[in-house]
Amino acid sequence: MNLGDWIGLFAILVSMYILWQIRQLLLLVFTAVVIATALNKLARWLQSFRIKRSLAVLISISLLILTIVTFLLIIVPPLTEQFQQLINIVPLGINKLNDWLNIFKEQLPPQLREQLPNIDINQVITQLQPILNELINNAGAFVGNTLGIFLSFLLILVLTIMMLANPNSYRQTLIQLFPSFYRRRANLILNQCEVALGGWVIGTLINMIGIGLLSFIGLSILKIPLASAQAVLAGLLTLMPNIGPTLSIIPPLAIALLYSPVKSALVLLTYILIQQIQSHILNHKFIVKQVSLLPALTLIAQIFFASFFGFSGLLLALPLTIVCQIWIQELLITDILNNWQIENFSPQVDTTNSVSTMSKSVELNQSQVESQIDSAVENLEDKK
Repeated sequence: MNLGDWIGLFAILVSMYILWQIRQLLLLVFTAVVIATALNKLARWLQSFRIKRSLAVLISISLLILTIVTFLLIIVPPLTEQFQQLINIVPLGINKLNDWLNIFKEQLPPQLREQLPNIDINQVITQLQPILNELINNAGAFVGNTLGIFLSFLLILVLTIMMLANPNSYRQTLIQLFPSFYRRRANLILNQCEVALGGWVIGTLINMIGIGLLSFIGLSILKIPLASAQAVLAGLLTLMPNIGPTLSIIPPLAIALLYSPVKSALVLLTYILIQQIQSHILNHKFIVKQVSLLPALTLIAQIFFASFFGFSGLLLALPLTIVCQIWIQELLITDILNNWQIENFSPQVDTTNSVSTMSKSVELNQSQVESQIDSAVENLEDKK
């Protein structure tokens, strides 16, 4: 390697180090891009009614701010007390599960009782405690830092407004980073990312509202306390596929165990039915048509981005995966790997065998032609 190669390698390493140090800032910028993409789609829809661009952007931003303020001032305060009660009741339900298991064992015959393993729920919780503590600490660090959340929210809001006011300028700036021959292609890929992110945002919002309403209706019918808080929790956890639905079922199941195993079984069946509705109706209609991700790939992506970005990376794992998948599919697979050609590749060929094979085929063709001519002459003679 010459001096220029070493300088280039050093510049790449320094760039990677800087990107690693500002990874949280990059995640905030990506959050602003996702929100701006969704609001831009809303603004374009408003423009279809012959509303000016500036007024459509103002209406979109106003709706966003109004939704956030309404959620913080009207919905959050009543639910705060319910969430506190939920935190106190769930451990009691988990302990009750241990009592129900002991009662169930006592009803079994002695021979069968000896064959069953001794399951201590408290011991299982103790083994899972480090994982739960890490998750709670990450969530607490994300939620507990009030000043950090406010500054992050303010930065996201400002970036969203700037990007939404003139999105084409920011897109052209990003496209300039590509070589000139690839800029038109990069613009098409960015269009795909915009469509996919817009579809994900709309589908996720519909999913959150639908899961929240179904959970509230189901828990209200079963007369489970704190149904509102648990429904909101189930809706918010929809942001985390695979992990969120599993976590959302724990609080209502633990509370139902305080009453009877039958009610807990009904809660379990209700949530399984809700998840089936989400998977086969809501996801299929509003998300799968826009984005196609394998379940295992989604789970791996959640673990990957959570390890790099923490709790916020877990929340944004799906849109990050969507963007990465589109760029890998279009740039790496379609434009590079599918067009990969091996140059200067000359396989060794046995010329002697090939020549002999060609000569044999020529002789065979000549013999076939001669036989056809002879048969035609014989037919003419017969006719005469």
